[in-house]
Amino acid sequence: MPKKPASKAAKPAKVPVHGPQHSNQVRIIGGAWKRTPLPVLSASGLRPTPDRVRETVFNWINHQRDGYWADAQVLDLFAGSGALGFEAASRGAQSVTMIDTVVPVVRQLEDIKAKLKAENVQIMRADALAVAQSAAARGQKYDLIFLDPPYQQEFLERCLPLCTRILKEGGLIYAESGLALEFDDGDVPEWMAPWEVIRADKAGMVFYHLLKHKAP
Repeated sequence: MPKKPASKAAKPAKVPVHGPQHSNQVRIIGGAWKRTPLPVLSASGLRPTPDRVRETVFNWINHQRDGYWADAQVLDLFAGSGALGFEAASRGAQSVTMIDTVVPVVRQLEDIKAKLKAENVQIMRADALAVAQSAAARGQKYDLIFLDPPYQQEFLERCLPLCTRILKEGGLIYAESGLALEFDDGDVPEWMAPWEVIRADKAGMVFYHLLKHKAP
């Protein structure tokens, strides 16, 4: 009597090789700490800028600054994973001030700073808008400001007017958004009116931009 062919075991479901876009870590792209992994907490709303987007953005910034970072004073108003701020510090920025409101996030940023011995980095648990208002009141200005806030909470609309007062002449702003910041003539909202989009691109549902003050 012929044997029945053995039934094949069900194949396990395939697991994506590269994992999700936002895994539990990102990496520093360039500079003194190149390839250093940065852990990412599963905090609500924490959405680190992907490595490939950061590489593009820092290529833009390098071009605008002629690759010179030694005098750069940087403000990261929504630090999150610290990917943007530590990237700037790795490339030799004179000072990087990182702001976040979430206690575990701030503690992790402090741990990373200690491990890297990042003496050019200052970390503060504070409200981003309050920090910007305080800097404006003191006359403090920055060469580069990172704005990567939670989407759909109108943070950019509230931060960009303040940034007109705390950005140095010739300075740059990097802004991420769920919407493009390029508008048709006549449709430009008041909060974007002082700004020129000098570079912009899109990755998935994320729009990212490099801004500077419009020439008078």
